[in-house]
Amino acid sequence: MNTTSESLLFRLQQHADNNGQDVDQSAWEVFVGLYTPLIFYWARKAGLKPADASDLVQEVCAIVFRRLPDLKYDRQRSFRGWLRTITLNKFRDRCRKKTLPIMDASQSHLAELVSVPQAESTWDLNYGRMLLKQALSLMEADFEPSTWQALLAVIKGNSSVKEAAETFDVSPWTIYSARSRLIGRLREQLAGLL
Repeated sequence: MNTTSESLLFRLQQHADNNGQDVDQSAWEVFVGLYTPLIFYWARKAGLKPADASDLVQEVCAIVFRRLPDLKYDRQRSFRGWLRTITLNKFRDRCRKKTLPIMDASQSHLAELVSVPQAESTWDLNYGRMLLKQALSLMEADFEPSTWQALLAVIKGNSSVKEAAETFDVSPWTIYSARSRLIGRLREQLAGLL
């Protein structure tokens, strides 16, 4: 789970080379939807208040935007680790600027997040759930509301396709078709992330 979607990074890099001109808006929306909650989580885990954590998220995203054209993606290295390092460094900068006491690197929550192989499986599970939730919320607008509700009822196991079709007044074929589209889009959007 230490990889990220190469296609997403490629789309972002392709347009970032123009100094912000001609930005692939949909790629940035996906990036922001997937990674800002993660950065915010790291910032809160470090002890920042929500407002300060939000500021840190914006600063990290701005740095990523500036550095992305020069990023050489390596499958053997972790994009998430790179993002964590940027977050940690920005957090330390903020501490220095505010003259807050900086914890020893061995005691810092963010430093612990950088190297926690023993917690990786739990972390990956939570990260996977967060990614799936974010991806689903981004894709919801692509479906009719009744189809989306029927689809969620089937996916969550609350209803069979037949029951959901009757409850939400859609055809079973519509649910099967929507599920197929959703799975395809999830595979495309989350390729390399899960």
